[in-house]
Amino acid sequence: MEPTIRTEVATGKADITPPPGIAMAGYGLDAPRIATGTCTPLTVRCTVLWMAGNPSVLVTADLLGFPRRLHQRIRAAVVGLGVGSADFVLTATHTHNGPVASADVTAYTLYNITNSHQLDLITTYAEWVGERVVALVRDTLAATARPCVLDYQVTGQSFSINREAMPEVETQLPVLVARSAGGDPLTILFGYGCHPVAAPMLAEFDADYPGRAIAVIEQSTGAFAQFLPGAAGDQNPEPVNSWVGVEAASAGLGEAVVRAAASPGRPVSGPVESAYAELDVPLDLPPDLDGFRQQFAARQANTAMPGWMRRHAKMMIGQIDDGSYATGVAVPLQGWVFTGGEPLRIAMIGGEPVAGYAARLRQRHGGPDGVWVLGYAGELPTYLPTDDLLAAGGAWQYASGWSPDHPQIGGGAMCCYGLIGHFRSQGQDGAVETTIINGLAELLSRRRCG
Repeated sequence: MEPTIRTEVATGKADITPPPGIAMAGYGLDAPRIATGTCTPLTVRCTVLWMAGNPSVLVTADLLGFPRRLHQRIRAAVVGLGVGSADFVLTATHTHNGPVASADVTAYTLYNITNSHQLDLITTYAEWVGERVVALVRDTLAATARPCVLDYQVTGQSFSINREAMPEVETQLPVLVARSAGGDPLTILFGYGCHPVAAPMLAEFDADYPGRAIAVIEQSTGAFAQFLPGAAGDQNPEPVNSWVGVEAASAGLGEAVVRAAASPGRPVSGPVESAYAELDVPLDLPPDLDGFRQQFAARQANTAMPGWMRRHAKMMIGQIDDGSYATGVAVPLQGWVFTGGEPLRIAMIGGEPVAGYAARLRQRHGGPDGVWVLGYAGELPTYLPTDDLLAAGGAWQYASGWSPDHPQIGGGAMCCYGLIGHFRSQGQDGAVETTIINGLAELLSRRRCG
């Protein structure tokens, strides 16, 4: 019999709702959407699993996502607290009714924010959130941890649809519970792959269905609950942007988790083997960008195109002229393996992976019972399409990263994230799907590199 690894859990949360007046993130608009108040508070939540004295730290914030500089600053500060970089997971729920948290390229391309006062508000808020996250991790590490046992199971939900008309639809609902010796849930971690756009587009801050589902779970169980987002890049709730829809999604998700947590799943134990890496995923660019410049000029002049695509085109022309464009995208990847007994793998992907990534990883690692796939982990560089989505373009012509007017240059989501081209596809060196899947396979099989 394997020796029992002593396991303990500590949790904490903090409010990160900004005051009214800051621009809101989530929808491409030609005039900033300025917050007038709060519908539901925005929080950051932290769970620390202690195994044989080593902390594994998970943090989730009610934000659209963490920009690179903020993520890197938080990660460095948490490592300074004595946590291994591979043992620290930072995620965002991806609510589309939260504040803009970066004054970088997306502030201009997506939201047309040029006002210096508004940019200062965004920068100040991002710095404050970073400090808030680090303080929460510090406090949770110092909090009294409670002895527990872990169990894992997968139930389901069906309010997600594939908005790009691809075959993959997320229905898996993983649930990891830390219980007392008597079997009572202490902490419930759960996840689902669906964009948090169930609520209408508001002028008030709102945590969408993840925040409301947490409330259902905590009220029903008395446990601490934390949502971990899945591969939601091409997944939307049905219905979308609806009060009826957000209440149905919240209740359905929350009640399903409560039912699952009522009885233990399969036992999970440590130690946890962890690995972290950043992959440079190349863009599909020609040696000479003169043709790209001409196509961006045509797009910028086309008044039928959305404002965010025309602003992107203007920015790309400037980057071509001064040589400042990026040729690749840094994508954080992370792997945790609970090694006691039957292993549980958690694969964590930065950015917005589409559901095909979850499907591929489940095929490789024993289905949903063997691997839990997270998106929006670390930072939010862009969408990550699969090979088949890159080839097809998708119904929205968005998550693929190219658009029908000029499919060679960056389009769709690449416009939002300020990238000049789309990713390489199957058969090319550095193809995005191969790079991500193989990178995760390596991380999930490596020994501890904390």
